[in-house]
Amino acid sequence: MSNDPVAQGEPDIAAVASAFADARRARVLMALADGRALPAGRLAEEAGVSASTISNHLTVLLNRGLVTVERQGRHRYYRLATAEVEGVLEALAGLAPRTPITSLRAHTRAHALREGRTCYRHLAGRAGVALFQSLLATGWISGGDGRHRPEVTGDRLSAAGRGTQYRLTDAGAEALAGWGVPCAVLQTSRPLHYCVDWTEQAHHLAGPLGAAVTDRLFDLGWIVRNKVPRAVEITASGESGIAALTASA
Repeated sequence: MSNDPVAQGEPDIAAVASAFADARRARVLMALADGRALPAGRLAEEAGVSASTISNHLTVLLNRGLVTVERQGRHRYYRLATAEVEGVLEALAGLAPRTPITSLRAHTRAHALREGRTCYRHLAGRAGVALFQSLLATGWISGGDGRHRPEVTGDRLSAAGRGTQYRLTDAGAEALAGWGVPCAVLQTSRPLHYCVDWTEQAHHLAGPLGAAVTDRLFDLGWIVRNKVPRAVEITASGESGIAALTASA
């Protein structure tokens, strides 16, 4: 046995997994997965519980290190503790069976998330897949066709993609720099990060470049947040702007 006082055993996965295992807490975490901080009252609405009950669930999430809390005046705002928590949520979403849609509210939420949502701070859903296809079509990104073919790449819906070696081209780096993306993320020598989109079963751009492109879309008002947590919408100016941007290639 090691005499090292800081030696530790295997990760206690069950301890943290138990926090995800309650449907109400899972809805709280999903509501926070777009990076915003929300008050307990709003999280109670998302979880479908009373204000008194939500405090118990938030205490569990705090104790497990999944969320943090900050006070602003009389209010306490909660947010995900790390980006890794969102990664776990996205992976679980890829593995989880789909629940039946039994209400208009559930249908509206599911439709909004499929149309467009944030994932690790980058754009996902149909909007994210379409954007990635546009970047491939212009030749700004090379290395694949954006399709999810697990029999070829080995990529799974429950994990970040690694089987396809996408790269930003010189033309892509120049074009995106001119569009306002920080030069620090415009690396042409390294493979790009991508995700296998669990609703579309296709690839969307991820990693630092994906986050920077999404930030730029928000800054320009080309995408805006929907009332549904994590969901985003492409605005009219966004549709014309993206079309004009990629048409210039």
